[in-house]
Amino acid sequence: MSDKSINQILHDIQVKLSVPKTRFNKFGNYNYRNAEDIVDAVKALLPDGCAFTLSDEIVMLGDRFYIKAQALLFCADSQVIAYGYAREPEEQKGMAEPQITGSASSYARKYALNGLFAIDDGVDADSQDNSSKVSKAPKVVTPKDTADRLITKAKTFTEFKALKEWTKLQVVIDARDKLFDDDKALSDKVDAEIAILTAALP
Repeated sequence: MSDKSINQILHDIQVKLSVPKTRFNKFGNYNYRNAEDIVDAVKALLPDGCAFTLSDEIVMLGDRFYIKAQALLFCADSQVIAYGYAREPEEQKGMAEPQITGSASSYARKYALNGLFAIDDGVDADSQDNSSKVSKAPKVVTPKDTADRLITKAKTFTEFKALKEWTKLQVVIDARDKLFDDDKALSDKVDAEIAILTAALP
């Protein structure tokens, strides 16, 4: 059994953890990692006497069902928890209803793991192909990009006590909502994310 505190153990795991994006999505033409990849990598770093679990439940937010996933790391009598959410689509072509729920569960669990183990799920700079002679235009960071990053960051605060971060988040979400005023699907997503975060605030 390690003599370290659970925060020290979590820090060690976060520093040592490496989960490359070894999977490839042909349809979207991008590399990615899934929840199973993260689980396998974390297992190899757990000290004796420590373990982690994944679980999820269905919750209702507004008039839509969400999968709320929980990633829990525990050592002796201490534990750290992070949550991830994913909404079931109303329909998904080529999927039966259980598959739709399973897909949302996998997505939610992956983001709970990302939050717990401080995994950045953005584009990795070292994964880009720099061999091309044609220079690519730099990516323009939109309010949507910034809001998405802040939402992910906010979800890593287990009890959402960092109110100054919430203030920044709200400002950017407001900017995003105005920018995409004509996009009802995005507006609904923003509303749901705000509901999740505000419900968790002390």
